[in-house]
Amino acid sequence: METARSAERQRTAAERRRRELLEAADRVVLRDGPRASMNAIAAEAGITKPILYRHFGDKGGLYRALAKRHTDALLSALRAALDAPADRRERVESTLDTYLAAIEARPQVYRFLMHPADGAAADTAPSPEQGFDVGRHSAPLLRRLGEELGQVIVERVDLGPDSEQMARIWGHGIVGMMHAAGDWWLADRPCSRERLVSSLADLLWGRLEDAGDLQGGPGF
Repeated sequence: METARSAERQRTAAERRRRELLEAADRVVLRDGPRASMNAIAAEAGITKPILYRHFGDKGGLYRALAKRHTDALLSALRAALDAPADRRERVESTLDTYLAAIEARPQVYRFLMHPADGAAADTAPSPEQGFDVGRHSAPLLRRLGEELGQVIVERVDLGPDSEQMARIWGHGIVGMMHAAGDWWLADRPCSRERLVSSLADLLWGRLEDAGDLQGGPGF
């Protein structure tokens, strides 16, 4: 029994320490964006870089942990927007706005997750961290968002006999659209967020307007 309790205490302490390190990493990312380095994160946490490696392995491991942390929060916010008591068009607009508001509120986090290589350009001597492959790491993040959104759609909208496959197509298509349009908008700010939300909702609205709510489901 004592061995089991000791193991549980160690596990709890390790989880708490991991959360503390992720919070330190978040602070550095908010300050430095894509330039956030393992050295800077270790310094912020008051530890050495080998200790940081012990918890996350390398920058890819830290990236995946931060990506999960922020993706979980974003998915929770998107689901809340989809479940809000409003008509369907308003919920579509609210969902789009939730995503855009999230990347607008924390642009450095967004750039770290989607464009970490941007931080390498100004450095004269490339390091292994600068060889970080953004596509290899960010693609699973976008796929997860697409699958989750597809599941939300299939639970709410009757798209006919191929509803499940269609919902997955829509989920990935909507995430791709939000990502591409949001990336362009965040960089150039060619219009207001409200204008972008309205225009993207117009693009989505065609078949969604005609589809019925899934019988017995939570509605869309």
